[in-house]
Amino acid sequence: MDNAGFSEKPSKAAAQSMEDIPEALRDASESASVSQLKPRGWLVGTFVGLGAIALTVGTWLTVGEQLFPSIATAPNRETQTTSPIASPPASPTPTSTPTIPANSLLGHLAYPEAPAKDLQAITANGQIKLRKAAAQKFIAMTAAARSQGVILVPISGFRSVSEQQHLFFDVKAQRNQVATERAAVSAPPGYSEHHTGYAIDIGDGRAPATNLSQTFEKTAAYKWLAANAARYSFEMSFPKNNPQGVSYEPWHWRFVGDRHSLETFYKARQLSK
Repeated sequence: MDNAGFSEKPSKAAAQSMEDIPEALRDASESASVSQLKPRGWLVGTFVGLGAIALTVGTWLTVGEQLFPSIATAPNRETQTTSPIASPPASPTPTSTPTIPANSLLGHLAYPEAPAKDLQAITANGQIKLRKAAAQKFIAMTAAARSQGVILVPISGFRSVSEQQHLFFDVKAQRNQVATERAAVSAPPGYSEHHTGYAIDIGDGRAPATNLSQTFEKTAAYKWLAANAARYSFEMSFPKNNPQGVSYEPWHWRFVGDRHSLETFYKARQLSK
């Protein structure tokens, strides 16, 4: 191609003009050019970095919602109102089964047999006896009742274990009674208050047909005892609805006028609970 139309002088002049500029001025000029470019590059890098961070955070949020949706949608526990938990219905209280005391048999409590030396007769023939303290009080009580026209008759006092065995087992067989039926009116041997020498069966001398019967409560003798027996430290052993479940025996009384007699009956009752 023919370049004859173009002149090469301007390029040489430009080159020569640059060469004519001192080196110090050329360096300053180049530095100024570079310094003008640097701020623009820093701004671009900053915007690029912020964009990368925003992109990364957005990506993580998207992935987190996909992997853990329950976290994103979980309700605020502090503001969530909780409904009260219904308490289970109360279970009914089980009925307790009554326990059988170790010193009890068929509703009767165990008692020791009084020593013969501690007994005193209360009848002329000497067949009916009580412990001395009980005997003296009974004699005084019958005298007081007689002075008021009431005759108290002793029917049975101290009874040995062998005598009680006859009354329980032999009479039970004669009457064709089962043990529980017999125990309602007579204690098994070893479990009778008569063994203690403090218990006594009392009748009315004017109404002997009521002896050892619940009809005794209608007699003058019973009414007098109910009003005055406590003055002589006697009390009914088996009133109506007694805790031992023994049949009502208005004729059966016991002496509780000293420490030994009181402990004999009431400690035995406590042991049965």
